[in-house]
Amino acid sequence: MSGLPGRYALALLELADERKQLDPVADDLRGLKAAIAESEDLRRLIRSPLFTRTQQSQAMAAILDRAGVGELTRRFVLLVARNRRLFALDRMIAAYLAELARRRGEITARVTSATALDDKQQRALVETLRKEVGAKVQVEIEVDPGLIGGLIVRVGSRLIDDSIRSKLQRLQLAMKGVG
Repeated sequence: MSGLPGRYALALLELADERKQLDPVADDLRGLKAAIAESEDLRRLIRSPLFTRTQQSQAMAAILDRAGVGELTRRFVLLVARNRRLFALDRMIAAYLAELARRRGEITARVTSATALDDKQQRALVETLRKEVGAKVQVEIEVDPGLIGGLIVRVGSRLIDDSIRSKLQRLQLAMKGVG
């Protein structure tokens, strides 16, 4: 937890812990992280130095209101905007979630799937990974239609690529060797 994102994340984590709001803040931050990933306009707003402090603060306040985040998360993000640090918000979120997981002994698995997973599929995936790694698992899911089907799972340094795209690439390489 070093550098600017780590300092902000640690301060938020300590406040959330004092107020017994670790999980609500984490949920808010995950939602905000997803919104940043999905919206080019939001990424432009938080990264562009062309927007004034006031413009960024007002836009973020409207986004946070619409998202229904808790008061602690709202105050934190607006403080970050006032301090002209929105450019590092995604790294602050990642640092908060990583430190929370570390304190709880959780392992984060990054999963990329060809299609969105429903709740039942997500629960089954979490349970399978928990049994495999022998610890609590927090899953971050991304969708990449280019995989065609299947999953890519990264847990720490381990990578399990069971996507159809990779299988087709391996088949293509094998067929080149036959000729």
